[in-house]
Amino acid sequence: MAADAQEAKLKKVDSAAPDDKVMHKRASSSLPGVFNINDLEKEGKEIKISPETQKLGWKMNTSPASLDDKEVLKKLLTEPPIKKIDLVFPLGSEVTARNPKGVTIKDALDAIFKQYKKKADDEFENPYLAGFEWDKEESWTKFKVHQKATGEAPAGKKKKNKGGDAEE
Repeated sequence: MAADAQEAKLKKVDSAAPDDKVMHKRASSSLPGVFNINDLEKEGKEIKISPETQKLGWKMNTSPASLDDKEVLKKLLTEPPIKKIDLVFPLGSEVTARNPKGVTIKDALDAIFKQYKKKADDEFENPYLAGFEWDKEESWTKFKVHQKATGEAPAGKKKKNKGGDAEE
């Protein structure tokens, strides 16, 4: 009888007891429709990068909150939404943007800003974000970061993004 009492006591404190609900710690952080990029690679599913990233005129050592258009920060960086993405710079450095609800443009800019906020203006050859490129032939799970010398959006010049759409 003492063993039964001991077992009942253990069930109360042991979260792994079979009668209890088994809850995984990360279950609530994952939303349906938000993908792990490795799963998309296995499925061969195409990724489209939000074209708004090419028009920001954002200086990488300034806070993303300094952008005039705050609404663009809430937009998802990709379609379909992904949980994390590695962003690779021309010289090879990398940052990772993460969001279990889907990486937004703000998440990507925050990751870049965290890396470059201490850099002085004269340390940059091209301090402005020109956009991201997904080259699935080179790396399915990484986006190339393109930079430019000035913050102005290209006026009237057509720029073709990797999704195949021409942008103004």
